Amino acid sequence: MTWRDLTDPRLVARGVDPEAGLKEPVFENLEIPEKLGPATVLVDDHKIKRYAFTQDDYHPWHFTDSPFGGRIGHAALLSNDLVQLFTTRYAASRTVGLHTEEQLWFDGPARLGDEVTLEGTYVESYTRRGQDYVVMEATATGPGGRSVLRHRGVEILRTRPGDVVGRAMSGSGDGGAAGDGAGDGGGAGRGERAGGAGGGRVDGSFDPALPTARVADPATLVPGAPLPTREATVTQEQASVFSRCGEYVRNVHDDLAIAREGGLRIPIVQGQQQCGLVTAVLTRFFGAPFFTGGWLRVKFVQPVEVFEPLVVGGVVKRVEQVAAGGTAVDTEVWVRRADGRLSTVGWASCTVPPTPAPV
Repeated sequence: MTWRDLTDPRLVARGVDPEAGLKEPVFENLEIPEKLGPATVLVDDHKIKRYAFTQDDYHPWHFTDSPFGGRIGHAALLSNDLVQLFTTRYAASRTVGLHTEEQLWFDGPARLGDEVTLEGTYVESYTRRGQDYVVMEATATGPGGRSVLRHRGVEILRTRPGDVVGRAMSGSGDGGAAGDGAGDGGGAGRGERAGGAGGGRVDGSFDPALPTARVADPATLVPGAPLPTREATVTQEQASVFSRCGEYVRNVHDDLAIAREGGLRIPIVQGQQQCGLVTAVLTRFFGAPFFTGGWLRVKFVQPVEVFEPLVVGGVVKRVEQVAAGGTAVDTEVWVRRADGRLSTVGWASCTVPPTPAPV
């Protein structure tokens, strides 16, 4: 029976060690290229409800009906499965790394009941500023070979998080050391970037004189207009569930002792969980088209501790009419901590039809 996660925690009761025989997650053990997976996960009711809890995102499309007919998973539902795909080869609970950059292409919704195949490859590794980085590209493919989600991520494979976090906290709010080792990204080797977005300095500013942008009101879609904002606080319970405590994985996100050993005073929120907060804002802003043609690239530049109040926001940067009659919209997005610093910065784009459906 296909399970909803990368590992089936029920097997532990039979004496199975899910990490037995897996490699130590250190730079010296990397093989470039190195295949990761494949793994098959089930998009069931529990997986959707669990993700909704971790993100505090209870949009009705995930619980009743959607424009695609029937229930669908959140746009980023499978994103952490893709990030964690390396744990099919490396021991998850011995990993002490940091996610520095994430890029996602949204090709189609994951429907309730779908069995989705996850496959990935470590495509590049390098050392910068004394830290060892690895780049992964991965895909989530639904029934019939239908593409659901594509991922490109950059990780510091093993480090002492407190040391990197300390450098980030002494850096600038939008380009601290925790994120600037990620390189340019931009879908290298894939030849894609939505709308030409994905460059420039993100400083979290917008024109306060402009009304909040809404895709249903073209008059508000102007450069400088703010996106709708969302307040969020990720609790320890949410961070632990998101970071696979249900699979008995221990890390700096779900275990206080491991966080302290890593030089942190308290567990920190996984970068991919912040990425999900951004994605929730974008799916509400762009609507259904984001599930079938959205693009997002973020860098994680400052740490976020559990229980820390956050505000997710963004700004319209470019609006262009396309030949088919729709509107291509490029945005900058961010997550701002209570102290005013940006913890996540990025770029997103999507093309919306002339008469978008309300969200």
